[in-house]
Amino acid sequence: QVQLVESGGGLVHPGDSLTLSCVASRLAFSGSEMRWYRQSPGKERELVATISKRPSIKTYGDSVKGRSFIYRDDNENTVWLQLNSVTPEDTGVYYCNVGNSNFWGRGTTVSVIS
Repeated sequence: QVQLVESGGGLVHPGDSLTLSCVASRLAFSGSEMRWYRQSPGKERELVATISKRPSIKTYGDSVKGRSFIYRDDNENTVWLQLNSVTPEDTGVYYCNVGNSNFWGRGTTVSVIS
């Protein structure tokens, strides 16, 4: 069974940066597109960022475009999401997902408070 474990969430302040990580196991990671989603309070789950398999083409949701960076290391079966200049709207549970699959992590919670 594919396992995805997210980490890196926590309490941050507006303007801070944070980096989330997702470690995959039992997955052909290098051949997989990886995605980060988030679910903010009262909102539907939204796609935040995607990184394809090599050559690692990256796409971002409008809400984080220009201040986020997704990257991966296929040797470590890990994908990261760096989010800069956070605002309270970035509060939510961030999930790692294997693209076009129903494989999800349990999420890591980010709370942005003034």
